Amino acid sequence: MSVRTVGVEEEFLLVDPETGRPRAVGNVALAVTDSDEDELTGELHREQLETGTKPCHTLDQLGAELRSARATAAGAAGEVGVALAALATSPLPVEPTVSPSPRYEEMARRFGLTAYEQLTCGCHVHVAIESAEEGVAALDRIRPWLAPLIAVSANSPFWLGEDSGYASYRSQVWGRWPSAGPYGPFGSVAAYRQFVDSVLATGTVLDEGMLYLDARLSRQHPTVEVRVADVCREPDDAVLVAALTRALVQTAIQAWQTGEEPAPVRTEVLRLAAWRAGRSGMEGDLLDPGTWRPAPAAEVVGRLVEHVRPALEQAGDKDTVDELLQALLERGTGASRQRKVLERTGDLAAVVSDATSGTPAR
Repeated sequence: MSVRTVGVEEEFLLVDPETGRPRAVGNVALAVTDSDEDELTGELHREQLETGTKPCHTLDQLGAELRSARATAAGAAGEVGVALAALATSPLPVEPTVSPSPRYEEMARRFGLTAYEQLTCGCHVHVAIESAEEGVAALDRIRPWLAPLIAVSANSPFWLGEDSGYASYRSQVWGRWPSAGPYGPFGSVAAYRQFVDSVLATGTVLDEGMLYLDARLSRQHPTVEVRVADVCREPDDAVLVAALTRALVQTAIQAWQTGEEPAPVRTEVLRLAAWRAGRSGMEGDLLDPGTWRPAPAAEVVGRLVEHVRPALEQAGDKDTVDELLQALLERGTGASRQRKVLERTGDLAAVVSDATSGTPAR
């Protein structure tokens, strides 16, 4: 495989265009759309829609796919009188409504407030693999570098009418699931499958789809699925996250092929790294995977780019990643923008309205 394909799933809020409050019309929006089944789907809550791109070889193709999928979702939202908001949590208070499906209803029954409050929107990146062996090798070796992706994508500073104090509060809420978060190295496909079987045998989660690790082997596609990022306000930021993720997977598999062992970092340290990334985003210190000591976020993300530079160059992505990262550093993350809008307007509804401006209908 010369250049691995990459695809992205994004989750969005459906909001009232006047008040900014989420509205439970996801199932209605799906009923009126003529998009294909993979491009637009529902989620745990009726206040959400999820989009998906096709597998892409180039970042230009991926960017076009992301914008097309967002436009399709925004069009479906507009048909039922709501707007599509690229926000990873709702800035305004909301009482989420569980979507009408037996699986989601059982999740709500079993997990209570954790499920009911899980109105969060993420960005999931799928990178193609040729075998499960490649996939597990990648999972074991990308672990130290996942936390910086949280910082790059941070887009959820507000929670139900309050400033959470986090750049990515979604990552905190998501961590309430018992099967979510950082994971230890597996070592082999057999060990990975044994882990999955052991989790299912506990009777805690419903099925393998609830294996909410920061990264996993996809059940539906021959991919590694990385699940740490917030949905990004800017499509370009989603492209950046996807490019870095693809390069991380490629770098990890090449390291495995040459016999390089995974970094011996404890899962507990990875949890600390993820917490710090969610807390400060790109505006504070992250844990440097080279030393596991604090360092400015821009430096740590720069080291991530250097770590995957050969893979970026192999895919023809290096210049684009440099440009997208520089733009992000100059403009700030979605979290930074949300706080600036609130500071300027004093109105959380204006924060929501600003987030709908990046997702115009066709």
